[in-house]
Amino acid sequence: MHHHHRRNLPTAFAGRQSRLYDIVARRLLRRVYRRLAADVAESTPDGATVLDVGTGPGVLLAELARRRPDLTLIGIDLSEDMVAAAARNLAPFGERASVQPADVAELPFADGSVDVVVSSLSLHHWDRPREAIGELGRVLRPGGRLRIYDFPFAPFDELESAARERSLFRGRAPERTRVAVRIPLLPRFVRFTLTA
Repeated sequence: MHHHHRRNLPTAFAGRQSRLYDIVARRLLRRVYRRLAADVAESTPDGATVLDVGTGPGVLLAELARRRPDLTLIGIDLSEDMVAAAARNLAPFGERASVQPADVAELPFADGSVDVVVSSLSLHHWDRPREAIGELGRVLRPGGRLRIYDFPFAPFDELESAARERSLFRGRAPERTRVAVRIPLLPRFVRFTLTA
């Protein structure tokens, strides 16, 4: 019924588009990802397992891997092309950084197996934010943190109300802050944090 207005079409990032996006993400957005990686690195516990949802070409994970050799990094993306690009970009980091195709609403990970979930510029594409919040709550260990960076128009409210309805992420009150990352012509980022 609702499929005709799906926001998240993996085909949008197939073939030529994904190669173009990979170049844009690695070159133009590199500064942004550096800033976000520094933010994540600074708040992530030693030896943590970090899951990046909608990793795209894996640039955030690559930046994080450079800063924090102690972390185990996992990326997921719906697009096979993005996963292939991320695998190339993460190859230098060997076993500690991996990527696989998966949907945030159906995560292929065990309960409580992840310490931190991050996501950047992906939430506004998610089809099923309500199912996603249940899955993210399931894979995060108690006290684990979900940190989402996106534009102000992303459905943060929907995530927050779904978490409240399901009594998930009650570790701390949800936090929203503006992040001092500027991309010309684009709105500032919001950093949205939930604690399991």
